[in-house]
Amino acid sequence: MQKDDSMSQAETVAGSAAKWVYLFGKGVADGTAEMRELLGGKGANLAEMANLGLPVPPGFTITTEVCTAYYDNGEKLPDGLKVQVDQGLAMVGETVGSTFGDKDKPLLVSVRSGGRASMPGMMDTVLNLGLNDETVEAVAERSGDRRFAYDSYRRFIQMHSDVVLGVDHHLFEDILENYKNLNGHSLDTDLSVEDWISLVGEYKDCVERELGEPFPQDIHEQLWGAIGAVFGSWQNNRAKTYRRLHHIPDDWGTAVNIQAMVFGNLGETSATGVAFTRNPSTGVKELYGEFLVNAQGEDVVAGIRTPQSLTEAAREEIGDDKPSLEALMPEVFAEFTAVYEKLEARYRDMQDVEFTIQDGKLWMLQTRAGKRTAKAALRIAIDMAEEGLISEEEAIMRVDPLQLDSLLHPMIDPDAEKHLIANGLPASPGAASGAIVFNSDEAEKLAGQGNDIILVRIETSPEDIHGMHAANGILTTRGGMTSHAAVVARGMGRPCVSGAGSIRIDYAKEIMIAGGETLKKGDRITVDGSMGEVLLGDVAMRQPELTGDFATLIGWADKVRRLGVRANADTPRDARQSREFGAEGIGLCRTEHMFFDHDRIIAVREMILADDEAGRRVALDKILPMQRADFTELFEIMAGLPVTIRLLDPPLHEFLPHEDGELAEVAEAMGTTVEKLKYRVAGLKEFNPMLGHRGCRLAITYPEITEMQARAIFEAAAAAGKKTGKPVEAEVMVPLIATRREFDLLRDRIVAIADEVQKTTGEALNYSVGTMIELPRACLKADEIAETAEFFSFGTNDLTQTVYGLSRDDSASFLADYTAKGIFEVDPFVSIDEEGVGELVEIGIARGRKTRPGIKLGICGEHAGDPSSIAYCHRIGLDYVSCSPFRVPVARLAAAQAALSERDAAS
Repeated sequence: MQKDDSMSQAETVAGSAAKWVYLFGKGVADGTAEMRELLGGKGANLAEMANLGLPVPPGFTITTEVCTAYYDNGEKLPDGLKVQVDQGLAMVGETVGSTFGDKDKPLLVSVRSGGRASMPGMMDTVLNLGLNDETVEAVAERSGDRRFAYDSYRRFIQMHSDVVLGVDHHLFEDILENYKNLNGHSLDTDLSVEDWISLVGEYKDCVERELGEPFPQDIHEQLWGAIGAVFGSWQNNRAKTYRRLHHIPDDWGTAVNIQAMVFGNLGETSATGVAFTRNPSTGVKELYGEFLVNAQGEDVVAGIRTPQSLTEAAREEIGDDKPSLEALMPEVFAEFTAVYEKLEARYRDMQDVEFTIQDGKLWMLQTRAGKRTAKAALRIAIDMAEEGLISEEEAIMRVDPLQLDSLLHPMIDPDAEKHLIANGLPASPGAASGAIVFNSDEAEKLAGQGNDIILVRIETSPEDIHGMHAANGILTTRGGMTSHAAVVARGMGRPCVSGAGSIRIDYAKEIMIAGGETLKKGDRITVDGSMGEVLLGDVAMRQPELTGDFATLIGWADKVRRLGVRANADTPRDARQSREFGAEGIGLCRTEHMFFDHDRIIAVREMILADDEAGRRVALDKILPMQRADFTELFEIMAGLPVTIRLLDPPLHEFLPHEDGELAEVAEAMGTTVEKLKYRVAGLKEFNPMLGHRGCRLAITYPEITEMQARAIFEAAAAAGKKTGKPVEAEVMVPLIATRREFDLLRDRIVAIADEVQKTTGEALNYSVGTMIELPRACLKADEIAETAEFFSFGTNDLTQTVYGLSRDDSASFLADYTAKGIFEVDPFVSIDEEGVGELVEIGIARGRKTRPGIKLGICGEHAGDPSSIAYCHRIGLDYVSCSPFRVPVARLAAAQAALSERDAAS
């Protein structure tokens, strides 16, 4: 049937009696845990908890399809939704014995977001909706507590005004702080009912002053405004930033969950809290979390009051004198323990739960897979496998490879000298040093310029996410272990110290006062997120040790992966590090990186600036023993593992002197004048050196350079093999090949040198000669090149540059615009472009193997350390990836996950 052009997509769907609303409560639900795509994570889990018979306040979920329709229809909600929402409200009201808007028994609800993927704090929530000047009195009468009723009303006005009406929440916080100061109160709990009534009036005056109209008293206007605001928050800046950082698709949308309110602020027998079924920092199997008596949920994470421990063991560990939930409400605690154990058994993963206790009755508000540190992720995955909850292969899939980065970086050296200036909570492990910055925008800017940054805030909010991502470490003076700063930092793998209450921060003056020190913006501090310490200045760090849980999981991964993992290593230090991390060889040794030491660069410059071949050979004779020594040490460290050495690649101008002092030094060594050298330097200048006289083109012009490097490689291989007793597997790689003829000319020279070395040393050499495939033409002509090339290593950095016509070094300034506008889903220099660059790689693989079926194929660009690119490399049949040493464990795990995902897809 032809659709009328005037009919919206939403109306068409609504006209087909679409089900927009899914109910839950009374021990049953329309949905299940498997319906995440439709109901979002929160809605699916609320439905599952209801189905399990757990105490869940009744409610309903508006599906993610409504979010899609909302944006497709010009930010208008679809027809037919109102009827289903009214039916849902009626069910909720009937269950709890209240009616939405009733002047005697009013139903109050929460309106919360809930996407498929957990995005803590990124989207909007409204609590206590349904309160107005009339219903607040009914709540007061029904509860017998006017203070509670007006406390709830002032919270609703602030939250609704901020989320729905666009009135800055700081205005309300300022009103409250000023009121407390003027009346001699320090805590919110000090305020009486008369205080809250007065503040409600001030809050409403603020709204009318800011908007020119009064705070809405129509509860239906409140409800639909909140629903629209939650859908609208899917596209707020912090949510978009979070999705970009965590690779969450924009088109997933969010659901909206509307639920009967339960109140943790009804007095001393009420409370609210957040808990993890295992320790999210260490992974230890213990209940971990915090709660507050006589509070609502946002109080726990906002850091306004210091929360209390759930268990006696946790209370004793931190030396808190306030009672734990276990001691304060033992019956509720016992019920909660049974609930969380049931949830972990059902989901077979560590859960992050939110709960409220109303008049001594436990209510479960949310469960989801808990965010955890890399250390905890490893411990939890291994423990659950050993407990029989999951298999070893499931354990491999449970750990995000990129999270391992946080285990592969320095921690505070226990023997280091430390100047402690403050203590806080160990919110996210690891350690970092950097310059103090008080503003997230500035943190992002300075980090982008290459500076190490510590973001220092009184407390963080979702608006700080970009600064937190840019920072090396995070320090807050407020908040507990489940505060925004703590949760987000753990997810990002950033060291974080939270709740360092002895520190005083003055944003206006850009100073912090700690431990008798007044520190200004730019002064350097160190945060130790494992110990909760703030230290003055830079502190010595130590390298991580990959043992225990790490070694166990990586061992399991190695049993299932097909893809080999090598390292890019140019120095003995890199080579040793890569061996420690389990590299199976060196996939890229960039010989030019060996030339920049002061005692070598002069000889290199002599070689480049020589007038003729004879002069170049004199300089090369000086360089030969240096290169030979470098290669010998690398071969000895790798002890028989393959080592791929790329011949000189960069344009010569990168090595040239430009300062007068450097020119004079080279001139003296060469016995010539500075003026003559300046003329020679000018003659080597290129307009586009990336596409100029570099790689194999240098070797074609100056074959004596290739001869020297080949001789150094083969003499080193002979010496190292003899010394270690393990034959060296040397792979000589010719860069930037476009034609077979280029390769053959250089290969003949390399083979000739190998023959000479074998004759003079009497040692048999195990070597191969191949090429780096980094030009589109090389991919297309791979069948011809493979006739003589024994291996290919795809250099996807340069291949991406030449496919797109982009400079990796210059494009960063505008690539963010391309990803933001959906031109690129992801930066092509971060994750391989499978459709364009990838197609050329696949052509190169197919044509190379057609000519030489057993040709060895690898990749050695930055993509080799990116998990999504590693999965692609597995799928297209490469033999190995070669990445930076610190990415080797990441690649080993990612390769195993790729193999398991392929197997699961095939079954």
